Amino acid sequence: MARPKIKKTEKTETGKKVKKSGAPKEAPATAAPVADAASAWGDRETEFFYDLTPDRILAAAERTGVRCTGRVMQMNSMENRVWEVEIEVPDESALRSRSEKARILKFYRPGRWSREQIEEEHRFLLDLKEADVPVVAPLPFAKGKGQDGTQTLDSVPGAPNLFFTVFPKVGGRHPDEMDETQLVRVGRQLGRMHNVGAMADAPHRLRLTPEVYGYMNLDFLLETEAIPERLEEPYVAAAEEVCGRAEELFEGIALQRIHGDCHLGNLLWADSPPHDGPFWLDFDDMVVGPPVQDVWLIVPGRDEESVERREHLLRGYAEMCDFDRGSLRLIEVLRALRYIHFSAWIAKRWSDPAFPRRFEYFGTERYWQEQLADMREQVELLREAD
Repeated sequence: MARPKIKKTEKTETGKKVKKSGAPKEAPATAAPVADAASAWGDRETEFFYDLTPDRILAAAERTGVRCTGRVMQMNSMENRVWEVEIEVPDESALRSRSEKARILKFYRPGRWSREQIEEEHRFLLDLKEADVPVVAPLPFAKGKGQDGTQTLDSVPGAPNLFFTVFPKVGGRHPDEMDETQLVRVGRQLGRMHNVGAMADAPHRLRLTPEVYGYMNLDFLLETEAIPERLEEPYVAAAEEVCGRAEELFEGIALQRIHGDCHLGNLLWADSPPHDGPFWLDFDDMVVGPPVQDVWLIVPGRDEESVERREHLLRGYAEMCDFDRGSLRLIEVLRALRYIHFSAWIAKRWSDPAFPRRFEYFGTERYWQEQLADMREQVELLREAD
């Protein structure tokens, strides 16, 4: 059954909408149920991490059984809050790397994920680590045990909805470009990751589907009046066509645990143990979705050279895992859904002071003209592929 048309924003008795200039209307404060995509966006409670004082950060790190020196450095992260803390070591001369003298603390945005959703992210990481797939997995806490005997998630004392976890610090470099040999190697590791991902479900995580990434995000953009009125109708028309075509293309496609945000910024290359070669980090956007999502994000281009590079990646992938080559037809709809998802993400975070500073032209005519042009390009590509 076809999804009902997206409900357009209400108009006043004069026939005109009331809009806030240059910014979306503030989102509702209450988090939605897990089944609703809106549950991924967080609520107002401690939304801006005001509870994270230095003493709480250090105390959190020491819950893994280490002692901190007192040095704390905040790391770049828009969605969550991440700190590197220095720890005491009994013999610094025995360190294989300076990274071993640090821990990475990740504090999850309150209300974005439920405890069950975060634990499923950790379960995937621990499954991968157990299978010797190179990832950065969370460290166990010194006290307390989860259902599998290991607790990797805790909450800040006095702030029960502020969850955090601790990771080891692992050094590596971001590969700007990869040659054929490196692409094949990354493809093998991705195939191994997807083999593990298919071994279990993550019932509380979001599904990467046209409904969740497309229609629900469009609903949010309209409810918050994020799109300038003059561009709203053509943008929604193009986005709805994308979502409708996506529904057809998704038929028969298997979904499983995947990284979900597998671009090169989340891939590091190390030249020494414990990760000698490529390894992945930041599974915060882990979803249950089609494996091709991780494939196209590693090689996002669509020109002839990019297609050839993707084939090198898939050659390595096929050595470790079967790949449904028919799912390659999803790449352009997945690209379009990512455009919609990204705009909705900014709108849902607009009341966080960091977002207006980072995306200063969001909500302007220029921003949405570019988004409309991108969406129309995707529509034309999908029509040509029929």
